[in-house]
Amino acid sequence: MYCLPGKPSAEFVCCMEDVLDVYHRPYDPRRPVLCLDETCKQLVGETRQPLPVAPGCPARFHHEYVRNGVANLFMMLEPLTGQCHVRVSERRAMRDWALTVKELVDVHYPEAEMITLVVDNLSTHKKAALYETFEPAEARRIADKLDIHHTPKYGSWLNMAEIGLSILSRQCLDRRIATIQLLGRHVKAWLQQRLENPPVINWQFTTQDARIKLKRLYPSLLAS
Repeated sequence: MYCLPGKPSAEFVCCMEDVLDVYHRPYDPRRPVLCLDETCKQLVGETRQPLPVAPGCPARFHHEYVRNGVANLFMMLEPLTGQCHVRVSERRAMRDWALTVKELVDVHYPEAEMITLVVDNLSTHKKAALYETFEPAEARRIADKLDIHHTPKYGSWLNMAEIGLSILSRQCLDRRIATIQLLGRHVKAWLQQRLENPPVINWQFTTQDARIKLKRLYPSLLAS
């Protein structure tokens, strides 16, 4: 894989094994394991009214369009149950990540004792973002509910939320969407349809697999 480090890296394999071990924990509703990641969507409007579907003729869109900026989508995915939540925002700054985490803690999993959260190494994915956004007591309250595990640098493919975002992109975002409000409605409809049969991710890659298939990434301990 081109995204892997080109030479042995103790830092990479340490973070990788930590995340892989998290993924193989037994299901515990009091300590759910979730993956959090984000993606962006270019907002594109029409310059002319599209022609609707007609017998023997598909819908037609003019090749010209207007750019309306970019929106951000945070996905919160629980692999073992298939539960998924998406928050649409104008940006993906520290404040936006902190507000997403607060929603996760207070709205989606208020009964959880601790939430294990797998995220990549984006600079905003830190508990410090909570202190940039909330009063210290509130920031500490939210932080104490989070057990955060970072994927290794160049190892964001280990974040299962990327799988969910890929599906969302293919099924919901592969069209012109003009405004952030319309984007929110599209995502809400996608989530509602998904609720009927939440797909569970059957993650197969284990630490033992990594030690065999990615052996070249582990430092050599042979005596010189």
